[in-house]
Amino acid sequence: MWGFLFVVLTLGLTPLWMSEVRAEMKPSLAILPFFIERGGDPGRGVVCPFCKRIYRKGDILPGSQNTLTRLLQEKVEAMGTFNVLLLEKVGEALSQSERRQFEIKPMHSSIRLGNTLNMNFIFVGYLFRFEERIGSSIGAEKPASVGFDVHLIRLRDEKIVWEGKFDETQRPLSENLFKIGSFVRRKASWLTAEELSSVGMEEMLKRFPGLKELEE
Repeated sequence: MWGFLFVVLTLGLTPLWMSEVRAEMKPSLAILPFFIERGGDPGRGVVCPFCKRIYRKGDILPGSQNTLTRLLQEKVEAMGTFNVLLLEKVGEALSQSERRQFEIKPMHSSIRLGNTLNMNFIFVGYLFRFEERIGSSIGAEKPASVGFDVHLIRLRDEKIVWEGKFDETQRPLSENLFKIGSFVRRKASWLTAEELSSVGMEEMLKRFPGLKELEE
């Protein structure tokens, strides 16, 4: 048995049962669908229910919260840090919850749902602005503008262990030559709101801590 295992490992092969063990060792994570926060005072902006940061109020395209949820799910799964629960499973549990409670007690309701799903962590995100580009990739009358944030809750002690945010309206390079790196990362072109969200989410997740730090 041990000789066979040595040969398998030496050849770089991974038996199915070992893959399953590795998967079980990863902490579980549920990603809630993004909540839309519109705010009531245009002059003050929109306040995040979790961290109380203020974001510029703007239009939100119908269905854009689903776009952000899908992007976050794909990018977190690609990181390989967690066993990420299927969005369908999260949606089923959320549909059985009282949505109004998430508006009144967002932290408490998120923790309760995470425990119901028997997760180790839960991601909660808010969308404040999702304005589409008017024009093309080479010339925009109005640039895309997106604002959102995410909060990672560790359920064993009900603590927020990481937060990320993105709040940007795309600007031409001529307005700020010091941001040439950012301009290049944005393909040196005018992005759609989804493209801008994807790039922003990637930049946000580059600052994501390691699992050891999240567990401490």
